Amino acid sequence: MNKDRISFLRSLIEPILEPEDIELIDLEFKLERGAWVLRLYIDTPGGITLKHCELVSRQVGAMLDMEDPVEHSYTLEVSSPGINRVLRREKDFVNYAGSQVKVKTRRKLGGKRNFRGILMGMEDNMIVLDIDGKRVEISPEDLEHARLDLPESELFRRDLQKRSAGTGD
Repeated sequence: MNKDRISFLRSLIEPILEPEDIELIDLEFKLERGAWVLRLYIDTPGGITLKHCELVSRQVGAMLDMEDPVEHSYTLEVSSPGINRVLRREKDFVNYAGSQVKVKTRRKLGGKRNFRGILMGMEDNMIVLDIDGKRVEISPEDLEHARLDLPESELFRRDLQKRSAGTGD
C-alpha cells in the first residue's frame, strides 16, 4: 500500500484512539499467505493489554466498515508494538535514547545501509547513533526503518518488566 493510503488510514484511525489515551505506533497493510492484513500496533503510557486490543479492534473495525477506505477484503489485527518496536517519529528517537537499535537507510552512508548501535537521540534534526564509540548521524529523510534491538539478556531486565507491566517504578 502506498504512503498516501497509509497516511489516509492513520488520519481516520488516530482520532478514534486519542480519547482512549492510545497511540497508533505503526500501521501495516500487506499481503500475507494470499490474504490482506491490516495490522495496527498500539501503545499506552502504561502498556497494552488484551482489553486495549479488543477495544481498538471494535472501534476501528466499525469505523472502517462505515468508511470502507480499503478496496480489498482484509483481516484487521491489533497488537502491541513488541519489545523490539519500530521507531518512526522524532519522539521515538528521543524517548528511546540509550537503547540499542538497528537502523537501515534508503541509501548508503559511509559505504553501508545497515547500522547497529546505541541510539543517542535527536540533535539538529538528525538521528544520532553511537556505533562502537563512533558518532553516526542519519537524516530522517534517509531512514528506511529503525527498531529497538534489545539483546536477549535485556528482555528480562527489571525496569523493562516493570514498564511492560505498566508500573513504571
